Amino acid sequence: MMARPRGASDRRAQIVDAATRLFADDGYDGVSLRQIAREAGVDAALVHHYFAGKEELFAAAVALPIDPEVILHGIDGRALADRGPFVAHAITRLWEGPQRHALAAFLRATISSTSRSKLLANVVRRRILARVAEGLPGDDAERELRASMAASQVVGFMIARYVVKLEPLASLPAEDAERLLAPAIQRHLTGPLPAEFGQKSTVANVPTRSNPTRS
Repeated sequence: MMARPRGASDRRAQIVDAATRLFADDGYDGVSLRQIAREAGVDAALVHHYFAGKEELFAAAVALPIDPEVILHGIDGRALADRGPFVAHAITRLWEGPQRHALAAFLRATISSTSRSKLLANVVRRRILARVAEGLPGDDAERELRASMAASQVVGFMIARYVVKLEPLASLPAEDAERLLAPAIQRHLTGPLPAEFGQKSTVANVPTRSNPTRS
């Protein structure tokens, strides 16, 4: 095998480090590949040499242990009343699988770092919440609020059960934990919001399901 040019891995890491800083400060949409090249002190062509585009570089900067598309596969065809059970099942299935330890390590590292936390929030908003919120009640602002509240429920569940291992939640069978999580997510997605958020936010009229829908 032909030896890799000396310093190639260092240049790639230099680009990723620069991208991480810029994405954390300005978000995905506020950063260009040319800016990243300047921050890294390299030619823009070198960025294109290592990465097919900004999305690929962003993924490298965040270093997600799993593609969000894998988690959300099939959600587009689900009724609103099934969104909570769908998300709960996807999360528990993921965390109960072979990637559990990698996910826990990623979550610990992320919440302990301000820059990584900002990056993850950007990923969650762009690639996960937008999908979950599609078709929910209300205007864009309300849908974003509902999806972010559902996400807070999921993040709290993951930290309590799999990272902190808070009992008795940590020892519950996976199916029981999933059944508890699903209606909590569903309430945030389609249930009435407090009156102070406006009359339009108080009438969702979307039924909830008590049992997760299996995929």
